[in-house]
Amino acid sequence: MQHSRVILHISNWLKDYSNLSNTNGFVVGISGGIDSAVTSVLCALSGKKVVLVNMPIHQREQEYSRAKNHIENLCQRFSNVSYCEVSLTDAFEQLRKSMPDPTSGHFLAMANTRARLRMTTLYAIGQTEGLLVAGTGNKIEDFGIGFYTKYGDGGVDLSPIADLTKTQVFALAKELEVIAEIRNAKPTDGLWEDGRSDEDQIGATYPELEWAMEYVNRFSGSSVNRIDPEFVPKNGLDDHQQKVLAIYIRLHNANKHKMLPIPVCEIPQELF
Repeated sequence: MQHSRVILHISNWLKDYSNLSNTNGFVVGISGGIDSAVTSVLCALSGKKVVLVNMPIHQREQEYSRAKNHIENLCQRFSNVSYCEVSLTDAFEQLRKSMPDPTSGHFLAMANTRARLRMTTLYAIGQTEGLLVAGTGNKIEDFGIGFYTKYGDGGVDLSPIADLTKTQVFALAKELEVIAEIRNAKPTDGLWEDGRSDEDQIGATYPELEWAMEYVNRFSGSSVNRIDPEFVPKNGLDDHQQKVLAIYIRLHNANKHKMLPIPVCEIPQELF
């Protein structure tokens, strides 16, 4: 990958999109992770106004500190970048206490609620400032396994890095001089108080998932169609590769509703 040319391409794309949409720039939620860090630097390089938002909800100290340090670094490097912090812990707790008694899916639902509160906050700031909400999802998350919250971090106006794998995002991070503590941190979605990593939740690493995505796409023809495991050859794969492949296919099929357009029930003309 030609890092400098990719960076220039994305930053120019961001600037052109903002100009065409008659907006002032971008608002980016900063999590302390690699994806939001890279996205925010790319937005800053567009030359447009950029507002970075730190939105802690019972955040672990390491995550909060990484986000804060990245924000400070970027504000020092770019005059077009500013920031604000919106603590959402009280709002989250009030909503949690107002919910019905916990069900089997309660903990996952409330984890996703964190992401949806943050999305609401970003859009409130974006509308006030005339800014587009920049998405921070990468290719594996957005089009591979659907590892994001529907109408949470998946609720964005545009996606600057969604055609880059996680490995490529890490490569750009070094070129963009993202602070070392973020580049060296284990990827996590920051939605769990126990600090579980993405790998803990998924059961496979990003490089493994990237391999699985490339392998499956050789036979499926599209990364967003439902994958029939029976049509993906297993010959020549070792036990671990087969395990990773099964994880990828299972998550892709379970989350494909996030990747496809909202289904519309079309009424036959004769019924009107």
